[in-house]
Amino acid sequence: MHFSGCLCALLVALVYQVSGMDTVIGLYGETIEVPCNNGAPKPKDLFMTKWKYDDGDLLTQLKDQDASVIATDKYKDRVSMAENSSLLIAAATLKDEKTFTCMVVAGADISEYPVKLLIHKAPTGVEITALATELEIGKPTQLGQCSTSDANPAASITWFKNKKPLVADGKGIIISSKVKVDEVTGLTTTSSILQYTAEKGDTAALFTCGALNTLSSPVSFTVTYPTERISLHVISKGPLMEGANVTLKCKADGNPPPTSFNFHILGKVVKVENSDSYTVTDVTRESTGEYKCSIIDNAKMEDSKNITINYLDMSLSPSGKVMKSFGEALALTLQTHASGELKVSWTKDNGKLDSRPTFDKLTYSDSGKYEVVVTMGALIKKASFELVVEGVPVIRRVAKRRGEDGQHKVLTCEAEGSPKPTVAWSVNGTSADESPYVNGKITHKLTIVPTVNLTVVCTVSNELGQDTRTINVSTYSSDEGDTTKLVVGVIVGLLLATVVVGLAYWLYMKKSKQGSWKTGEKEDGSTEESKKLEEKIEEKLEENSQKVEV
Repeated sequence: MHFSGCLCALLVALVYQVSGMDTVIGLYGETIEVPCNNGAPKPKDLFMTKWKYDDGDLLTQLKDQDASVIATDKYKDRVSMAENSSLLIAAATLKDEKTFTCMVVAGADISEYPVKLLIHKAPTGVEITALATELEIGKPTQLGQCSTSDANPAASITWFKNKKPLVADGKGIIISSKVKVDEVTGLTTTSSILQYTAEKGDTAALFTCGALNTLSSPVSFTVTYPTERISLHVISKGPLMEGANVTLKCKADGNPPPTSFNFHILGKVVKVENSDSYTVTDVTRESTGEYKCSIIDNAKMEDSKNITINYLDMSLSPSGKVMKSFGEALALTLQTHASGELKVSWTKDNGKLDSRPTFDKLTYSDSGKYEVVVTMGALIKKASFELVVEGVPVIRRVAKRRGEDGQHKVLTCEAEGSPKPTVAWSVNGTSADESPYVNGKITHKLTIVPTVNLTVVCTVSNELGQDTRTINVSTYSSDEGDTTKLVVGVIVGLLLATVVVGLAYWLYMKKSKQGSWKTGEKEDGSTEESKKLEEKIEEKLEENSQKVEV
């Protein structure tokens, strides 16, 4: 009794202080820590710490002793005190939203620190229900209802279109929300209804709704609107040319689009149901013209296209394999008829020609495969012929030359003809060499060592005929004799020329003397000069005669 009286007297003498209220937010269902004195360190002269709330005390703790639970109600098994004097409340519910006070007795002071506890809970999910089947342009329609449940405080719902928030304007966008509280848990369910007036651009729009950081799954709607315009499209693989199939496709901007159309094919109306396309098969140049499509129930709503069917006609004469004789002429005719500007190119044996070939007088080099390519835009046509120039082989030249060793003779026979000629010699030799057969020409060389003077024959032949040429070939010694004979012949020629000149001069002088006798002139000096000239001529003749003997 004495101790109790002293404690009461002590409490009366203490100074009583109350601090401002703090607020703590805890999560629903979790253990919540409510700090004492905002978590400040314990005072050194601490005597006692006690937690209480409006309905009574919860627990106390004397210095250097364990905390004692005083509560007898719902908190009896849910409260405890932390090492730093914080109040711990397990399995928090909305009913724990109260003011809890920490009372600290230290020295001569009693201090109280009230703390307001709030319990929050995020919504369990967000979903859109009661979806509209379709949206009609210009008509306000309830798009759907967005709901989220088991939240505290009540969740605020936002609608989004293509991830951008929708703001109610009371006209095209009307949003109405309501909140329902669960009588048992106190948690709320929020629902929001969106009334929306669709536009044409909403055909592929995605709508979502969200609360806090939670979004619903996106939803889209079929947006319906009447057809305002149609367009005709021409579909074809490659250029529009004769023999191709041309597909006409009529597109309408309505949703849903019309399913039946009228196609106007060169003045003829074709009705197509359950399709927006019509195919014109195997078109010709006569198919060129205006094509239209229209809606069956509104003939004024139509579109048209002018279609041109391209064509390219070409004929080449001659064609196939053409056999002609050497020296003949060949007429080449190319005829074209087309719907546009043409480009013509020629090739021979895959090599490009600068211009159209002409064949006024055929040669063997004219043989080959000729191809003409005529183009008009993407249209291409080709034609070709193979020209073969034939002829009896003709030897153009035979020749001989001495080999490098001075003993051999190299014979050459050059010829041309087609088909390819065969070359034959009338003698056997070594090192026979034949050049490539190009443009009807061939060269054949034969090396021989003649032991006697020969007349060699070169023969060229093919299935059309043959030609021969001869060449005289002498031995090496005969070649030396021929050289000597040539030298002697030159000397004899010079000698004869001297004699002729001298004789002519003598006759001239003799006639001159006869003329002098008739005139009675003295001829003594002339006679002596004539004798001297005759002596010189005789000496010259004798000298040349000696040279010939040598």
